[in-house]
Amino acid sequence: MAIHNRKKIDSSQTTSSNNDENNSAEPREEIAMNQSQHEEQPVLKNESLFEEQTEDLVQDIQRSLNNVHVAAPVKNQQQKTRKPVAKIRLKKKPTQKAGLLEETQVHESTTTSEVIEEQPNGFVVAAMPLDEHQNQRLSELPKPEPENRTEQRVESRARLLINDLSKMGIIELRELGAKYGINHDLLITLKKQELIFNILKGHTEHGGIIYAYGSLEILPDGYGFLRSPQNSYLPGTDDIYISPSQIRLFNLKTGDTVYGQIRSPKEGERFFAMLRIEQINFDDPSVAQNRIPFENLTPLYPTEKLDLETSTEEISTRIINLFCPIGKGQRSLIVSPPRTGKTILLQKIANAITANHPEVYLIVLLIDERPEEVTDMERTVKAEVISSTFDEQATRHVQVAEMVLEKAKRLVEHKRDVVILLDSITRLARAYNQTVPTSGKILSGGVDSNALHKPKRFFGAARNIEQGGSLTIIATALIDTGSRMDEVIFEEFKGTGNMEINLDRRLSDRRLYPAINIKKSGTRKEELLISEEELQKIWVLRKVINPMDDAEIIELLIDRMTKTKNNDAFLKSMNTPYSSME
Repeated sequence: MAIHNRKKIDSSQTTSSNNDENNSAEPREEIAMNQSQHEEQPVLKNESLFEEQTEDLVQDIQRSLNNVHVAAPVKNQQQKTRKPVAKIRLKKKPTQKAGLLEETQVHESTTTSEVIEEQPNGFVVAAMPLDEHQNQRLSELPKPEPENRTEQRVESRARLLINDLSKMGIIELRELGAKYGINHDLLITLKKQELIFNILKGHTEHGGIIYAYGSLEILPDGYGFLRSPQNSYLPGTDDIYISPSQIRLFNLKTGDTVYGQIRSPKEGERFFAMLRIEQINFDDPSVAQNRIPFENLTPLYPTEKLDLETSTEEISTRIINLFCPIGKGQRSLIVSPPRTGKTILLQKIANAITANHPEVYLIVLLIDERPEEVTDMERTVKAEVISSTFDEQATRHVQVAEMVLEKAKRLVEHKRDVVILLDSITRLARAYNQTVPTSGKILSGGVDSNALHKPKRFFGAARNIEQGGSLTIIATALIDTGSRMDEVIFEEFKGTGNMEINLDRRLSDRRLYPAINIKKSGTRKEELLISEEELQKIWVLRKVINPMDDAEIIELLIDRMTKTKNNDAFLKSMNTPYSSME
């Protein structure tokens, strides 16, 4: 393209003396927009008025010609390479009597891709027509991709969630690994976590994308890993690496539940890495940057009751609802001798919470328990079950408990209601007693004086938060085990809870379940959880059953509750005389 003007200004006259300035200039047909590095760029008298408009026009023509490059005027005089020269012709349009054009009109030819633009100054700027060869090359250029095309292509790729693989059995994983082309001899030798790692690598090689969530554990070096709850936060090959820069950017802490897209390990790397964080503690990542630390939140007495009444047949939870109610933020202790049904009672409490309070995040923590009890709990309760069985080391018990506590604190900082069912706090204290450094001060039963500090910190974290959210801990404490250490641990935790349920061995020996000792069980500040009318009826009921034997009390409650639909109907039946109740 070339720039045409009605007059030509000779470049030699621009550098002549003042006497030659008034001489007429010969017409000039073209002015190149790009000059070599030794040439001074000529300045037209008329061009000085429209220099900026011409540059903008060149850019508009460039966009309209779909990637046909139009070079702007060279301003760097020391540029060594000459770029392709783009030329535009300027034609003078007769001035209209009504005045200059006020709006710019652009016309595009569909056959030649020619752009014609009328400027307010009276000039007509036109792109030179393209020949057939140029038009063909122009049609072969890649078209710009729509903005949503990239998102559609990403959404069409196969997605895989690592946590879904962790829930599969080893046979299902082997079948899935065979579909990704993993050698059969290798499949039968790999462990579960190694098999998941190879499946994920095969998925990325097939163009799929991977997502994962887990609880963050920050190591002393500054980086961290996402531990999977399906593995009870045990370190493994399928853990997700999170860099220190991501931890600082999103203000991450140990225990944060992070969800996002991950990438496969590069050459020399051992772990999958977090590519993009999408959620932190089930909220937008920006929320985590403005949260208040758990230690600075204000604790209050529980004021909202956890309703445990589900059906007529569930007598255990109905009795707890009446005589020892549990509120959001309660610090509950279930005092239990061996074989009194504490594990079954925990299962019924967990099922009642999941049925009546879906907003509550429920975690079941099993410390030093039998493996078959862990499996039974996982299949019975719809909650996150974290376990460390009796064949694990004490350091493993401590690590699991601290990860669960940190995760619960992070959720409470996001104003969530969390409930932890711990079985048992006695065995957790035993594990801390084996792992803490020896202080030299040994209490009765062989308990180190510093061993009970961290278990107390765990149990004391339960609280109702004034700013929103709550952490409820329902823990079991073992008594009558024949161990002096267990008695000392129970005495240390005896007065720390604000709700206590006592299970009686004599009732369980007679197969009276729930084996709850009503006289020794109760809740502090229960008037904050129960209405005044209901509270008065419960106090009257306690006065009535106080002279009775423990076995007679539980037999009476079981008999009358099975005949009533719910607790409201049971309390209304108290209007009958006591003799009729017997």
